[in-house]
Amino acid sequence: MAPKLVALSSLSSLCPFGIPHYQNSALTNLNTYKFHTPKPTLILCKSTEPQTISVSKPDGYGAAAPTRGDIYLQRQQVVAASSTVLATTKKKKKKKDKIFNVSNLAPCCYGCGAPLHTSEVDAPGYVDQETYDLKKKHHQLRKILCGRCRLLSHGHMITAVGGNGGYSGGKQFVSAEELREKLSHLRHEKALIVKLVDIVDFNGSFLARVRDLAGANPIIFVITKVDLLPKETDLNCVGDWVVDATMKKKLNVLSVHLTSSKSLVGISGVVSEIQKEKKGRDVYILGSANVGKSAFINALLNTMSYKDPIAASARKYKPIQSAVPGTTLGPIPIDAFLSGGKLYDTPGVHLHHRQAAVIHAEDLPTLAPQSRLRGQAFPSSGPNLDSQMADRMRSSGLSGLSIFWGGLVRIDVLKGSPRDLFDILWTQGVANSHSAY
Repeated sequence: MAPKLVALSSLSSLCPFGIPHYQNSALTNLNTYKFHTPKPTLILCKSTEPQTISVSKPDGYGAAAPTRGDIYLQRQQVVAASSTVLATTKKKKKKKDKIFNVSNLAPCCYGCGAPLHTSEVDAPGYVDQETYDLKKKHHQLRKILCGRCRLLSHGHMITAVGGNGGYSGGKQFVSAEELREKLSHLRHEKALIVKLVDIVDFNGSFLARVRDLAGANPIIFVITKVDLLPKETDLNCVGDWVVDATMKKKLNVLSVHLTSSKSLVGISGVVSEIQKEKKGRDVYILGSANVGKSAFINALLNTMSYKDPIAASARKYKPIQSAVPGTTLGPIPIDAFLSGGKLYDTPGVHLHHRQAAVIHAEDLPTLAPQSRLRGQAFPSSGPNLDSQMADRMRSSGLSGLSIFWGGLVRIDVLKGSPRDLFDILWTQGVANSHSAY
């Protein structure tokens, strides 16, 4: 097919660009023409008034989520804050538990453990101002005996403990509960406990809840005043009975010792056991009031002084012994061991059910046994028993019998067979017992 010729005028209608028209030139070659497009011109428009353009942010923008590093740092800050709070609480608790140790730094009477002062004359721990200043100048405040201890050493009966288990006679400067509180720190310390029990009042002075005071510390069980038992007493049988009673009360102890602070019977065995089990710890002597703790410590120092020069020097400033329950009013530290550590005499635990808690202080020396106990069996044909009473005992036994013990106690036997025996032990200071129907 032959090509079709198109006029230039028709091309102008098909092409968007303007085609120049040349009137005097012949179109011999179309390739000689070039098309020129105008260059674009950039026009900037500036506004005289500020405009605010709000652009909506697409999803995923804004505050970023915490990274793993941020979470770790937050946890570390929480742990650090908790540790600070726990350390502060633990420090306060430790400071509270150490109240006894801080208060013990104050100078005390070496006889009773009461803090020294110069204000109240009748109070335990009182020292006149001149003596106090002189001893303080020479750094000898721990070698002072207070006025109350001087009177006690001369036989005066001066009570100082009141409250539940305290005593009604005389002035009351401290309660039995406050004395018990002075021993509460023991369960938080590592110590060796020597528990004393009076053989004359075994059940009354046993302190069944001694673990409340001693905690988990090891205990050496010591029976005192065995010299008060009658001469015919078999100590081996007494020892077996004590061990059996201790096991029934579920008190785990290292060993059991029968002792006498007066005759020093059994004291050397206790010294050997303390030296064996001490292991660098302090030794605390615990027991109920008037059980013989101060006398036992004096016996310990006497026995230890033969081989230990530290114990020999400690004998010069030893605790005061007295028949008044509550003689010791505070823990008394004693340097008694060459290997280190201290021996502590502690306040007695006052129990309201014991005899000393219901009898006036002036009558206590009379009732406190000073020599071996004497006994009497009923029925018996003694000099105070007439023939009519003897015949009735043989026929009907002890039923209806009333026994009067020194005008202090009356025992009524409600029922008993003719083959029953009733034994009574009493001290020398109390009048003989009498019986009647």
